[in-house]
Amino acid sequence: MEYRTLGKTGVQVSCLCFGVMSFGGDADEATSAAMFQRCREVGINFFDAADVYSHGRAEEILGRLIADCRDDIVLTSKVHGQMGSDINNRGLSRRHIVMAVECSLRRLGTDRLDLYFAHGFDSRAAMEDTLRAFDDLVRQGKILYPAVSNWAAWQIALALGVSAREQLARFECIQPMYNLLKRQAEVEILPLARAERLGVISYSPLGGGLLTGKYGGQRKPDQGRLVQNPLYAKRYSLPEYYDATNRFIAYAERKGVKPATLAVAWVMSHPAITAPIVGARNLEQLQDSLAALDVGMTPEWRAEVSALSIEPPPATDRLEEKT
Repeated sequence: MEYRTLGKTGVQVSCLCFGVMSFGGDADEATSAAMFQRCREVGINFFDAADVYSHGRAEEILGRLIADCRDDIVLTSKVHGQMGSDINNRGLSRRHIVMAVECSLRRLGTDRLDLYFAHGFDSRAAMEDTLRAFDDLVRQGKILYPAVSNWAAWQIALALGVSAREQLARFECIQPMYNLLKRQAEVEILPLARAERLGVISYSPLGGGLLTGKYGGQRKPDQGRLVQNPLYAKRYSLPEYYDATNRFIAYAERKGVKPATLAVAWVMSHPAITAPIVGARNLEQLQDSLAALDVGMTPEWRAEVSALSIEPPPATDRLEEKT
């Protein structure tokens, strides 16, 4: 296992992070335990959770699994999503953050989170108040590093500026969507991460399952996120995604590599990425992602794979300045 430094924290994390979104949902407790054990066997020490995953059940299952190795793993969770019927049981208000972290700590059976993510942007809450709430949790020892997921580059940059001005604990890790089909992060988010030495644990390396070869052409399964989940169906609805997927699947076949393995390896090879988050419903799916650890992707190979999809234009849209 390769271990990488998370931003400028000095914390060493495995080059793959395992996301537990399936725990308590698509994966029952026994399957969850088997996948957790397999991750530990290959050296993964980085586990990503969220309060909204199976409405808290994922955290509960993970908490039981880490009981005898808590100090050996880097643990994350998130706050933002709706966690109850009350109108205030969501968002990034100080009130909700303070309540939500206590619930996550209880479900996970731990006294602190290594990373605590703002799981989305909340336009209703003053950014200064949100950042100060995170800073208070750092001072109390309940979280070690604030982090952020699903924010635009300008929002992250603004938050870093506010944290510097107010002398608050800053975001030390970001969690954007990134895969061969969804490359918007390359334009500003990943350059920002490199410039500010932020850790990056990107999610959805398989494009909601599209890059596994399960969909496209004549392949129309009865089950899967793109069939059963309207959010994912909309996220990957553009025809060009399927065109790029067909090119990618054919390329992977020529190379003799499973598409899922190649998709994860491609994300892992980006210089700004600390660790892609991989998830699975079962051990078989997990194994294809773990196989990316054995793929020695060169810059030339990465360029070949990149050419199979549409590269987003530069932030200025001045194509003539692209090098």
